[in-house]
Amino acid sequence: MPSIAEKRRAFRALHGRGCFVIPNPWDAGSARYLQHLGFKALATTSSGAAWSQGLPDTAVARDAVVAHIASIVAATDLPVNADFESGYAASPRELGESVQMCVATGVAGLSIEDSTSDAKNPLFALDDAVARIRAARRAIDAKAPEVMLVGRAECFLVGRTDLGETIARLKAYAAAGADCLYAPGIRTREQIAAIVEAVAPKPVNVLIGGALGFTVKDLADLGVQRISLGGALARAAWRGFIRAARGIAESGTFDGLADAVSFAEINGFFRQDLERRRS
Repeated sequence: MPSIAEKRRAFRALHGRGCFVIPNPWDAGSARYLQHLGFKALATTSSGAAWSQGLPDTAVARDAVVAHIASIVAATDLPVNADFESGYAASPRELGESVQMCVATGVAGLSIEDSTSDAKNPLFALDDAVARIRAARRAIDAKAPEVMLVGRAECFLVGRTDLGETIARLKAYAAAGADCLYAPGIRTREQIAAIVEAVAPKPVNVLIGGALGFTVKDLADLGVQRISLGGALARAAWRGFIRAARGIAESGTFDGLADAVSFAEINGFFRQDLERRRS
């Protein structure tokens, strides 16, 4: 297995060339399978992890989140970016403490968003959001400056769809020390192209949470350097589970099991994977 330092160097290098997909596992098994498919890096998903613990997104406490991130890092040879939500802290000082806990797990990157989880005031004021990015940058630099910081503008997810505001926030986060910029919720070619141009040469992450009509090549042609999936893979897995379980509970049929992966295939994969790690 590569060292933490090697993973971090490899992760930073990925952002300097081409476009890559960074899928989001929700447990060790899904992480190992995604590695097997040839992806170059992984990212945690706060929503996928929360659902696996019987909780809604944002309801998992900081220590449990940090433990989950550490389990994903330990499960894979690949660099891992942590979905660290709003840093699990109110003040910049507390956020710095949380970020250092996250860095200690061995992550190669982490994202900090500007969402407050307050429906009345869903985003931090820009000055406060910038102060939080600066605090995260200082915390990273004090422990492991090679770790990448991703600045997230959550405007579109909370109904603030003025692209100018999103771009202004992303540019401010870049100036405050973010290495990569991310605006989940943007959906059109025009929006993506405008953000890529506005924050260049900083790399841009685009979230693909469904069938939006884009291919990896389409996004690469727009200048996107990384593509994440958020909780989409977890939702796809839950869809298969829900369909099968509802069929049994509501109509007494087992048709939903028809598309299930065979025991031989999935168990065989994990057996081979275990043998490889032991050798």
